[in-house]
Amino acid sequence: MSLNKKNTKFIYLISPNKIEDDEFYTNLSLVLKSGKVSYFQLRLKKETIKNKLIIGKKIRTICKKYKVKFLVNDDPMIAKKLNADGCHLGQSDMSIVKARKLLKNKIIGVTCHNSIKLAKKGISDGADYLAFGAFYSTQTKKVKYRANLRILKSIKKITTLPVVAIGGIKLNNYKKLLLNKANFLAISGYIWHNKKYKPLEAIKKLK
Repeated sequence: MSLNKKNTKFIYLISPNKIEDDEFYTNLSLVLKSGKVSYFQLRLKKETIKNKLIIGKKIRTICKKYKVKFLVNDDPMIAKKLNADGCHLGQSDMSIVKARKLLKNKIIGVTCHNSIKLAKKGISDGADYLAFGAFYSTQTKKVKYRANLRILKSIKKITTLPVVAIGGIKLNNYKKLLLNKANFLAISGYIWHNKKYKPLEAIKKLK
């Protein structure tokens, strides 16, 4: 993952928990066309494998069109079936080492919660990026771990791997994370469930 000093594509977009209609694909195209997104992660915890594959194929096509890396959450097998650009692993998912055998040189990122120890393990296992959070309260998932800005400074001292910040990131707090050297901001609810702005309007406000 190469990082330019002025990273204008700092958004790591995560899908809503449910994708139910074609309006989502229209909005996704508009959002990716904005040129602010580097990664899109398909995260459907309660969907069948069959539906994940159907939805994933449609999303992969859109991601390809706008040169956005397409990642699958939790499941390296689905990532392989979809020929995705990689996958994101939680701490209870398949190990990085096993996933690497399956996905070869594809992108593999790992959740580190608020732990430098987990990050060091991720680094030694060969992760391509490290995700920390939740930095703020979020409706997207239950928050077991809270991360703070200090962890961003600490991790930057020990690795040059890209760092993804996650959890409750929106218009009034995103700049703080970028100023503290987060490379990418994982965002979901602010884009897909924003009561004030449509997805394209919401993403345009993140500059």
